[in-house]
Amino acid sequence: MPPFYGRFIRPLLFRVDAETIHEQTLRLLQRASPVVGRFQLPVAGRGRLAQNCLGQTFRDPIGLAAGFDKEARAVPFWSFLGFGFVEIGTVTAHPQPGNIGPRIERRPTDFALVNRMGFNNTGAAKVALTLADWQRRGLLGRVPVGVNIGKSRSADLDCAPADYAASTEMLAPFASFLTVNVSSPNTPGLRELQEADRLAGVLEAVQDALSTHQAWSGVAKPLLVKIAPDLTEAEVDAVVDLAIDRGLSGIIVSNTTNNWGDLSPHSGARVRSGGVSGLPLQERSTSLIGHVARRAEGRLLIVGVGGIFSADDVWTKMAAGASLVQLYTGFVYGGPNVVRAIAAGLLARMDREGVGNVSEIVGSAVHPAG
Repeated sequence: MPPFYGRFIRPLLFRVDAETIHEQTLRLLQRASPVVGRFQLPVAGRGRLAQNCLGQTFRDPIGLAAGFDKEARAVPFWSFLGFGFVEIGTVTAHPQPGNIGPRIERRPTDFALVNRMGFNNTGAAKVALTLADWQRRGLLGRVPVGVNIGKSRSADLDCAPADYAASTEMLAPFASFLTVNVSSPNTPGLRELQEADRLAGVLEAVQDALSTHQAWSGVAKPLLVKIAPDLTEAEVDAVVDLAIDRGLSGIIVSNTTNNWGDLSPHSGARVRSGGVSGLPLQERSTSLIGHVARRAEGRLLIVGVGGIFSADDVWTKMAAGASLVQLYTGFVYGGPNVVRAIAAGLLARMDREGVGNVSEIVGSAVHPAG
């Protein structure tokens, strides 16, 4: 990670409550986005980091994970920082405040975050208006913008399909792709929707809404599903098989983990439940990417998430089978220049290993050349 940020800036920021500094950062980026979003710094590599995925061009494989910019407040800024794509959300059909604080905490010793946000957001209708405004200004679509949708807390599990469909109807016009999030640990009962029978109902409702959108717009929107790292292999296989059977475009591996076993003891911890992200998730998410890649056999695009801090981490995730990757905790710890630093490091390693385009890395550990 950039040494100046890690040595001087991050210690100052980390003196402030994590959610407070997050909100202050988003407010600053939101104000700057209308101006900064009109400028694009050169992307390194002359196209060597670019891929065609999900029917569109990704100028580099490094994306901002859902959860950071839940309400699309700073969409134009992310491409300026070098992100090749961004996923906003999680957005729910109805506005909701999320869980009671404290609900996010840094664990610097572990290069980790613990969060129990609970899908706090202003609701699909208002987020759609924000996206429409960026579109009107010509500031939407500089890079692909995915929309991550989740279940409203007010909707019980039996009503989940209709709830997800409602969000889809409002947000599909502005999304480069949509992600069905059934894997957050912070909404009661949500992970039960990963069970094949329940998930099938949610996916069918969302796909029906997308078909309606396609009928009047003429544009098909890719659909992905995001899974938890805490599923058994049999449960993962069931989700992968269902995603293939339903004709989904991809799968995001993975959300935060409920396993706190790799966290160092922290007597002053204020957040005592929720999902762990960052370095403790790194090995598990990479292993799960490889498992999904072998099960899917090229029929699903994989987005790898979990413990990415460096170019070598990106390489490992892509070699395991991910075509794209996403940062959240790595961005918090690495700072605003981390994406460009990772891209430069990725290109340097590609040069050392004789790789012409980043797509050649994908699955190389699963299906080695020769």
